[in-house]
Amino acid sequence: LEEELRDQFQSERNELRQAAKDQILQVQKENRQAYNLRRKEPIKYHVNDVVAIKRTQQGPGLKLKPKFLGPYKITSVKSNNTYNVERVGIHEGPMTTSTCAEYIKPWAAYKSLPESVSGQNGRM
Repeated sequence: LEEELRDQFQSERNELRQAAKDQILQVQKENRQAYNLRRKEPIKYHVNDVVAIKRTQQGPGLKLKPKFLGPYKITSVKSNNTYNVERVGIHEGPMTTSTCAEYIKPWAAYKSLPESVSGQNGRM
């Protein structure tokens, strides 16, 4: 009799565990779908692309500094949209670092001024 009660208790317990596991998986699936709904695909970069990287360290006095550091050159492409980058020129930021596509944007190269502006001797 005691053994039957123990077996029944174990089976009920296993059923409850399985129901909880199924419920957790269902909620995780719904959360994943809701999160990915507004997520865009990361830009694919190649070796020697010039990019800017996001400043990830926060602290006093950095509030007024630029949010992105650069220019940086991509030296190698790793898995999961991760890249090794190397500093180009002399500016603030690490010499080499590893970063993901989420914290990278293409470097906006200097473009010549439009004809209407350059014809005004620098006046706007």
